[in-house]
Amino acid sequence: MKHEEIVRENLANKQLRENLSKAMHTLQTNRAKMVESKFVNWEELREQSKYAKNKALNSLEERLLEFEANATKNGFIVHWANDGDEACEIIYNIMLEKKANKILKGKSMASEEIGLNHYLEKRGITAMETDLGEVIIQLIHEAPVHIVVPAIHKNRYEIGEIFHDKLGVEKESEPEKLNAIAREYLRGEFKELSIGLGGVNFALSKEGAIWMIENEGNGRMCTTISDVLISVCGIEKVLETVEDAVSVDSMLTPSATGQFIANYNNIISGPRREGELDGPKECHIVLFDNRRTDMLRHEDYHEVLRCIRCGTCMNFCPVYDKIGGHSYQATYPGPIGDVIDPQIFGMDEHGDVVTLCSLCNRCSAVCPVKIPLADMIRKLRRDKVGDGDNPPFGTENLSKNIAEKMVFKAVTTAFTNGWIFRNGVKAARMFNTPIHMVSGFVPVVNKWTKYKNLSNFGIDVYKEVSNMQGVRYE
Repeated sequence: MKHEEIVRENLANKQLRENLSKAMHTLQTNRAKMVESKFVNWEELREQSKYAKNKALNSLEERLLEFEANATKNGFIVHWANDGDEACEIIYNIMLEKKANKILKGKSMASEEIGLNHYLEKRGITAMETDLGEVIIQLIHEAPVHIVVPAIHKNRYEIGEIFHDKLGVEKESEPEKLNAIAREYLRGEFKELSIGLGGVNFALSKEGAIWMIENEGNGRMCTTISDVLISVCGIEKVLETVEDAVSVDSMLTPSATGQFIANYNNIISGPRREGELDGPKECHIVLFDNRRTDMLRHEDYHEVLRCIRCGTCMNFCPVYDKIGGHSYQATYPGPIGDVIDPQIFGMDEHGDVVTLCSLCNRCSAVCPVKIPLADMIRKLRRDKVGDGDNPPFGTENLSKNIAEKMVFKAVTTAFTNGWIFRNGVKAARMFNTPIHMVSGFVPVVNKWTKYKNLSNFGIDVYKEVSNMQGVRYE
């Protein structure tokens, strides 16, 4: 389905919009209450977390080599992958070696990014999700709609229908009963678990350990019951010390769900030691790049690697809560997806997502590690039309719209010439109808006026500009 078609379809889906609006406003309220009631130095902690991430990114090669050395000492088997295919191949080969045909997964956006489930499925291996939200969407063959709560677009009645249709159980709508159904569905799988997979929130270079955060306990089951554990980690997740990770963790959970602390904080420092009764006998960690070093080298986009995958930017995004995560048609939805999807997968494949933004700047304002997302989205729009000096890969494959370029040049002239701007906005309301009639044939403008009209915009802006210049409006 084309990009514009799926956006229109989701805009017309009243149930989807109702579910998303309710969920996003709940998450916003929870976060605000938590920050107000539990923190007296929230802004200082934001700066501290930003510093911890920057410190690691500015010495990334040193941190990664330090992590590899210390993790190896602790008994981890460390693998390096340049891209998603290499990472998937490494995991597939481990499963072939162990003669396994099923892997149980804790929640991992990294595995979504590399397309692990599809890769293994094509080779006859089942990758089974165990996170409740991931279970729900796997049953209906959908991708996550949100990076923290992957099935947030479904209400409890819809989930009851899914369980009834796919698992053959009685229809239920009470959360406790739905959880019990999922627990019963997964319990037998956990009993036979031999290979488990988990994500990584922080890789601790000084300790040679990984830190995984979750709320349900399924991740802990995958990482402790299995004989073999495979952890998938983007190279930007490395931090130097436990103290650095604590600083970032203090931002992550309140921002993601409005909790003070997650239910489970799992720090894994290697396989089961002699005398220990539980834990995996073998631990693998796959560190993959997937164009992260390209982002790190880029003067305009390196700060996006501070992202801690909390989902706050999409929780507050006025576009996301209208169209949902599937409208972005990529691994990462919302403002963070607007920035990283085109750079990971190519501007020619996912450059359209940069249009799914009003540039309201809410994402930048709420990001716990102060990533200037709105500014980056604006720069990606610049790169998309060919005005940037160092555009992301894939941009060279885009066909440039000459008419679009001329329209933007005209708009630039109007917005940088005081006389044209003042008189243009003053006349805008009077010419609203003819502007709409003519704009239907003007590239770029026709898409804007299809859903919007100028109303009092011209008069209001003229008043504001006049007041700023000390001119009396009459």
